[in-house]
Amino acid sequence: MDKIYLDHNATTPIAPEVLRVVTSVLHDQMGNPSSAHSMGRTARVLLDEAREQVASLIGASSSEIIFTSGGTEANNLALLGVAFGVGKSGGHIVTSQVEHPSILNPCTQLENLGFVVDRLRVDELGRINLQALENCLTESTLLISLQHSNSETGVLQDVKKIGEIAKKKGVLFHTDAVQSVGKIPVRVQDIPADMLSISAHKLNGAKGTGALYLKKGSPDLFSPLCGGSQEKKRRGGTENVAGIAGFGKACELAQKNITSRECSRLASLRDHFYQLVSSLISGVEIFGDLENRLPNTLNLGFEEVDGDTLLISLDMEGVAVSTGSACSSGSGLPSPVLTAMNVPSEKINSSIRFSFGWSNTTAEIEKAAKILAQTVSLNRAGKSCVKTSKR
Repeated sequence: MDKIYLDHNATTPIAPEVLRVVTSVLHDQMGNPSSAHSMGRTARVLLDEAREQVASLIGASSSEIIFTSGGTEANNLALLGVAFGVGKSGGHIVTSQVEHPSILNPCTQLENLGFVVDRLRVDELGRINLQALENCLTESTLLISLQHSNSETGVLQDVKKIGEIAKKKGVLFHTDAVQSVGKIPVRVQDIPADMLSISAHKLNGAKGTGALYLKKGSPDLFSPLCGGSQEKKRRGGTENVAGIAGFGKACELAQKNITSRECSRLASLRDHFYQLVSSLISGVEIFGDLENRLPNTLNLGFEEVDGDTLLISLDMEGVAVSTGSACSSGSGLPSPVLTAMNVPSEKINSSIRFSFGWSNTTAEIEKAAKILAQTVSLNRAGKSCVKTSKR
């Protein structure tokens, strides 16, 4: 059975060029980049080259890139690094209700330690109110951490205006751009952010590698990973040289491929899929802002269908999709993102996320739409062989 992969927001297939780099480094370059001998120096050169490639993709300087194990660590480093590095108990942090768990969970931990956290509401389109953001800032505000794009709906926040508000108030601004970098052009010259998170496996790199952009001149961060002097003492631990080299290659490829033409192609695939699904299936609803969103993401609700059952049924037919953020799957709880958007629980339970990538073709999504229509019809008729329930 040919598989159709429509879950690129969970992870992306590793690019062949990236795989060649990773395997080559694993096979041929055993040196520790902190070692002074020739093999160590060779590994150090690989890190330096990758740092340049990652920085180039977002328009940063290589000295502003801190390598991490992924987006979660980058987000944790931003939040905990500011809280414990420049803040103190009682300090104020502003985020939103629709952030990734790697933002919301550290915020809960910080609250337990005496920090004050405001989680901004979003409207029915998934966007925050900029005036509400400005109104909640105080003299004790340490950090604003608001996502660039949402993993479940693809909704884009106005990070330029958020950054301008932060700068005007003298507050540090971090944005989780894990879902954006590699899918659309993201340049730090256009986003007044002090910190920005990236993950390799969201842009056709290998899992287990990411980066935090830290703007030159920003305060020193507390490092949750204390060890050696790696990453200029900002993140201890021997670097994942092979993964980082592949990350650099993935960023180099993304810089070549993220063109208006490719973004338009992805948006056309997304819209064509939606038009097909809407024509074949009744009771379909789209969630999120239709204007301010990623070109590859579509979150749909199907009336009188259980999303988990539909997901498994589609998987049995060779179509891979998601009911939301992969990092929240298995929780048994309704999507906190759609809940924050005031979507009724019965509609949340019927939602499916489709996220497209460079490898998808028109023929694939047309086939997927037909399979989806048949699967929804069977589910509504009660003929699905898979039954699940929300816990």
